[in-house]
Amino acid sequence: MGQFLKPPRIEMASIQLPPVQTPVAITDQFIAQQTESLVLKERILSLSGDSFDVKLVTGEPIFRIKGKPLSISGRKSVFDMADNHLFDIVKERLHIHSTYVVQALDGSKLLEVKSSFSLIGSNATVIFTPSTTEGLVSLNMKGNWRSRKAAIVDAATGAVVAQIDRKRFNARQIFFHQQTYVVMVAPGVDLALITALCVCFDEKNND
Repeated sequence: MGQFLKPPRIEMASIQLPPVQTPVAITDQFIAQQTESLVLKERILSLSGDSFDVKLVTGEPIFRIKGKPLSISGRKSVFDMADNHLFDIVKERLHIHSTYVVQALDGSKLLEVKSSFSLIGSNATVIFTPSTTEGLVSLNMKGNWRSRKAAIVDAATGAVVAQIDRKRFNARQIFFHQQTYVVMVAPGVDLALITALCVCFDEKNND
């Protein structure tokens, strides 16, 4: 039993991703200056729906995600560590394919994630207007449903902007079906944006 309780070894933290040519962001204050690894850990037995704590791999907390109980849209609110409400993540109904949106506080749409997930693979298109440049940006999210891994790629340049990998850290998390993801983010990419995409990935895989 002791082997399950050892601190996790996160090998992704030593891997470096090439910087993107143009910043990929929906917020300006959380753009990675170097390759960063985030750890998204679902809270056990949360009373507020699916909620996550988000930390850098060094252990420094960066975001909190609060699920809204009994929400038809599965609304989740994302806060920074100063308790600033950054945006919400919701599932839109009445679509053939699962569709998630990130909403600003005024209700406007920051980005849309339209998926075509299946039991053998996961594919999604992410469309948004970046905070740093004009025009729309398109990302492709391709992954594996069974292992819950995904690569997020800039559709125009083919550059990998982030990689998502589910980890099971110990026996307690396995017992409670708690999800933990390690997310590697390239320099020049918004950590808040990638956190939102990881939550969408988790939501669809839990459907």
